[in-house]
Parts: sequence; C-alpha cells; structure tokens
Amino acid sequence: MAKLNLNRVPIPKQDPLERAKNFGEVSLGYTREQAIEEASRCLQCKKPLCREGCPVNVRIPEFILALRQGDMPGAASALKDKNSLPSVCGRVCPQEEQCEKMCVLAKQGAPVAIGRLERYVADWALKNEDKLVDEGVTDPTGKRVAVVGAGPAGLTCAADLAKAGYSVTMFEALHTAGGVLKYGIPEFRLPKSIVQAEVDFVKSLGVELVLDNVVGRTELVDDLFEEGFDAIFLAPGAGAPMFLNIPGENLNNIYSANEFLTRVNLMKAYRFPEFDTPIRVGKRVAVFGGGNVAMDASRCALRLGAEEVYIIYRRSRTEMPARAEESENAEEEGVIFKLLTNPKGFLADEQGNVTAVQCYEMELGEPDESGRRRPVAKPGTDFDLEIDTAIIALGTRPNPVIPTTTPGLDLTRYGTIETDPETGRTSRDGVWCGGDMATGAATVISAMGAGKRAAADIDEYLRAK
Repeated sequence: MAKLNLNRVPIPKQDPLERAKNFGEVSLGYTREQAIEEASRCLQCKKPLCREGCPVNVRIPEFILALRQGDMPGAASALKDKNSLPSVCGRVCPQEEQCEKMCVLAKQGAPVAIGRLERYVADWALKNEDKLVDEGVTDPTGKRVAVVGAGPAGLTCAADLAKAGYSVTMFEALHTAGGVLKYGIPEFRLPKSIVQAEVDFVKSLGVELVLDNVVGRTELVDDLFEEGFDAIFLAPGAGAPMFLNIPGENLNNIYSANEFLTRVNLMKAYRFPEFDTPIRVGKRVAVFGGGNVAMDASRCALRLGAEEVYIIYRRSRTEMPARAEESENAEEEGVIFKLLTNPKGFLADEQGNVTAVQCYEMELGEPDESGRRRPVAKPGTDFDLEIDTAIIALGTRPNPVIPTTTPGLDLTRYGTIETDPETGRTSRDGVWCGGDMATGAATVISAMGAGKRAAADIDEYLRAK
C-alpha cells in the first residue's frame, strides 16, 4: 500500500487585514508545484469512495493522476467530463462534507484537497482552451428542450443536453446568466469573470440564451410547449427571502440578504465609485443567521466601510451551517460573532431609521428535528445592541410565479415543486424540475447534481418517444 502522506498543502490567501478592505479573491489558489505536491498524496484507491461523495460523480482519481503526471489536457478532460462548472465548484463546493469527507485520508484528518486541485485544473483549462481536446457533441436529435433559469442547475442540465445532441434554449429572468453564482456569491469568493467564463463554455456547446425573460410572466410554461419545445426543465432557484417576523423589521436600513447581496454583486456596488449603486452600509451592522449567506453579507459590509459587523446567531458555533472555512475567514477579517443570541425587536429614531436591536441570550436544549440542539431562551438576559444597519440572512423560499401559472404541477407543503429526486420528473408530463425550486435553498453542487440527473432522464424520455 502507498505510504500515507498527511501533510496537506495549505492554500495561499490574502492577509486578513488587507483582504478585509478589498474585493479581490481571498484564496489565491495553488501554484503548479503546490498542486502537484498535493496531488501526489492521492492513494489512487481501487474503489474511490471520493466519487461516491460527489453529487455529479466527477472522475476524481483520474483527473488527479493526470495532474500529478503533468498531463494537464488529460486532467481537464477527466474533470470536465462530468462537471460543466469546475472552476465554480473548486471555489464554492462544500468538499469537506462531500468528496473529501469520503477520502480514505479523511480518517487521519488530512483528506486530499480535492476542491483546491479541481480549481487549479479548471483554471488552467480556462487559460489554455487551445490545448484542450475538442470532444464535440453528439449528432443532433432534432428535439428541443427549454431550460428555465441560468443558475447552476440550469447551466448543468443545458450543457449535458447540448452534448447529447439536443437544441437547448435557456430562459433567464435577469439581464445576465449565472443565477446565484452572479447575484449571491461575492467577488472575493467567486469572481464574476470565472462565472462568465463557465457560462460562455455552456453557450459554446450551442445553447441559446434568452435574457430578461421571466417564465410565468413574460411567457408561460404552456406557451413554451406551444412554441415547439419537447421538454422543459424548471430551475429558477429560490429567490424569495425569509424574515424574522419581529417588531420593527420594516424600519429603514434593514435589508434582506438577497437584496443586499444583489446590490453588491449584480449591481456592482463592490466597484464603487465606478458603479454608484444605491446601497447604504452604516458603521455598526448586524447580520442575522449562521449560514454561508450570512458570512458573505457580513464580509461585504466590512469591505464597504462598516466599522463593526456582528453575526447574530441563536445557536452555538458547532451548529452553525456555514462552511468552517467561511466562518474562519469572517472571524479573521474582524466580524464579531454573538452566538447563542436571538433578536426580539428593532428600535428606531424619529425618522424611522433602525438604531438598535433588542436581543436575549439562549442556551441549547435537546436536539430538534434537524438533529441540532434546540435553542431555549434564558430568562432575564435581555439587552440592546446599537446598530444602524441590519441584514436578514435566514434563507430563501421559491417564488410562486411559476407554480401559480402552470396547471398540473403538484407542490410540497413548503411551496417547492414536488419532484422525483432520482429523475427530476414533476407531476406534469414533459416537465422536470431541479435545484432550489425543488429542494429549497441548498448548495451549488446539489443543484448541479439535480440538473445532471434531469438531463439524463430527459434524454431517456425523448429517445423513448
């Protein structure tokens, strides 16, 4: 058996004090030497459990071996065979809970840094397109598929169907493709140029992109069938924000994280003064929530000039759903974590501007249905925290525009479209669904997995017809 190498190669990062003042990418990526050194740690297991942990079944051992041998075109080919957005996945996938968690070396606390190697290979491929093997697409089938939403699920489904010979049209509600990759994830974690390059790759496969088209308003799902589409994949995401539902939540300078991050990312507030986006970030900002979106919002607020930024979360650090890397980055940059703390209301000045949030302390009781210990209020612990901006980052739910305008779609009690998790099929013949519209807010890679499964089932369905 190969000798175990537990010396995981650290990835270079910007200095915390410097990066907290700019929107440049925090993680600088591996050098060639570092990538090869890390790739050399892979044991090339005969039964690669890492692949089982990947929602899109990337050929992980193959791309790592090719990288180790210096065969970069081969590494890129093996990587992109299953993953149409590898530069994105290498940056934002929770590999520590997926492929790396399944790595044999994870038992020793030092799994191969699969995500970092994926990023290295994918970024090389973006810069060396002339050296890649042109694998082309299958002969045209003569069938047309509509994909609604150009986020990770839609892009993945569209790419796989285009490769299989289908004529694919993507309908996107916004003025640019990418979905949450563009409007939700900040530049310092996922550069917009990387997302655009991945979108351009999907378009290069022959996928047509129709922008500024809100299916359910601009045209209906039934209209798409009448226009001659043989199948439809719904992947519009879950863009409707959730709120605290406490007194004062409608005061001035209280944002949903969706609005705040959309202004920062899609409307380019991060490039002020080049783009003078209407956004106000005060001196003392409170962000409510403990997921990756809360970390993104808090770190954006710091970069936009806030002097103090608080994460207010009702459970402890252990229960926090954010990736450990993201919460550690936030803390290094100066974000203050007020854990086991819950808000009960907002206070305002005479002009209706938020001035403080009333909070109380919590303690953890028995586990609830999520498996996490339920937070319970501690009596007599009320206090006021002075703030001038609040950002609510509690998650999202699907927009009802498509379900309410499409007859025959069954919904779950959460407002998501009822979908076969293995195939993406809905209750409506010829209509599939995947991503956050089917599952509620989840990860980029899980949405991509849904897009991939749906594409395979659409192909099988249309060929059978």
